Amino acid sequence: MLSLIMTATLNLQPVEPPVVDWQKMGEETLASAKARETRTGQAKNVILFIADGMDITTISAGRIHDGQNRGEPGEENILAFETLPYTGLSKTYTTNMQTPDSAGTATAMLTGHKTKSGVINVDQTVPRGDCSASLGKELTSILDIVAASGRHAGVISTARLTHATPATLYAQSADRNWEADSDLPEGADACSDIASQLIATAEKHPLQVAFGGGRTNFLPAGAKDPEYPDKSGKRTDGRNLLAEWKEISRRNGYVWNREGFEALDPKSKGQILGLFEPSHMQYEADRSSDAGGEPSIAEMTGFAIDKLSRNKEGYFLLVEGGRVDHAHHAGNAARALTDLIAFDDAVETAIAKTDPEDTLIIVTADHGHTLVFQGYPQRGNPILGLVRSTDRSGAPGTTLMPASDGKPFTTLAYGNGPGSPFTRPPEEGQQIERPFVTEEETVALDYKQQAVIPGFSETHGGQDVPIYATGPQAHLLTGVVEQNFIYYVMKEALTADE
Repeated sequence: MLSLIMTATLNLQPVEPPVVDWQKMGEETLASAKARETRTGQAKNVILFIADGMDITTISAGRIHDGQNRGEPGEENILAFETLPYTGLSKTYTTNMQTPDSAGTATAMLTGHKTKSGVINVDQTVPRGDCSASLGKELTSILDIVAASGRHAGVISTARLTHATPATLYAQSADRNWEADSDLPEGADACSDIASQLIATAEKHPLQVAFGGGRTNFLPAGAKDPEYPDKSGKRTDGRNLLAEWKEISRRNGYVWNREGFEALDPKSKGQILGLFEPSHMQYEADRSSDAGGEPSIAEMTGFAIDKLSRNKEGYFLLVEGGRVDHAHHAGNAARALTDLIAFDDAVETAIAKTDPEDTLIIVTADHGHTLVFQGYPQRGNPILGLVRSTDRSGAPGTTLMPASDGKPFTTLAYGNGPGSPFTRPPEEGQQIERPFVTEEETVALDYKQQAVIPGFSETHGGQDVPIYATGPQAHLLTGVVEQNFIYYVMKEALTADE
């Protein structure tokens, strides 16, 4: 096996990197840093971007993947959100977990309070799933500050709109899984499901735009989905929340496919709800083949900014790239990186449509994952491919780098997950071996990276995640901070000098 690896030739030739004047680059970067402007005072608008599961490793790999998609070596590439002038690190633990979930972490960012994993906008004393204990322990989100100032609000997610992160803008729940009334346990009659809270919030708060997936949580049982007739609603209370959305105002609009989205007018005065899938929206890599068609996260962000900008008082917009996380859980780095690039396109759209003089843009993540960037791959090596290193002189090599078992391995792997070969105990006298993989296999969209520890689903990671920011008060988001500090910077930006 070792001889096979050492004589293998490149399936994907790395692009020769350009010659760089590193002194010139360093001096230009220094000049840019010295000219960086600190903006204080109040922000008219705040946009919070959260890429679910986006840690430093995901960003590094996504940056390279993006560049290589354009035929470049990739390492020199820079993503749009990486151009933002201020950076920091966020400590993501919750009050009861070293490695957190999205509910507890999003609650920290949207309310300023750390709490338990699994709960949404209730304080740290509430046991998960205890409806009665949560009563009177609700936390108010940034939406209250937004509403009090006359600003409008919007929420976008490529996951279900009732999923943990988007729900923290408008709901309180002792369990993140209470997305529809049928999810509530016996004895929880005093608590409202998350989907119904979206409608209740829209009735009293200026929630102008809400885009994402999750139609089944808004439709009564038996109501057929417009895109997939074999699917139906899951509500058992008989309520059709989509009809109730329209009843809030005759101007309110609802869309479920690309055709409806493209017909929307940002100048319209009504509230807009878009639910583009029964559950989560499609991965970006699969979006073009969706039955009903659906907009990209960048297109949804662009529309939301155009609509929200019509309010002279300003706005708050929450944008979640929710499916980076889901692809990681599946051990599927290709889709995770593709969704990260789509998320970056949304940030780039926001940068182009706003002014840093009056808009605070924050880009961060709720938590990390177990993705690792490993081996000694040569410059320009396919980020999804097998590791090839340089030769002894430092020149590009043409042979695969073997692991100690004599088999090749990929640059990207997971600490745990469905890609592990150790999914069953070995039979007596046998040893489970890591499979031999080819480049064609590893660069395929559906490939699951190999993992060390077996798991039906890859887990989150407990590492710090980055924060990138620009605009008024962005300079406060530097250094290593507790995750709930992000809320207080947004609050300062929205209320400074009042």
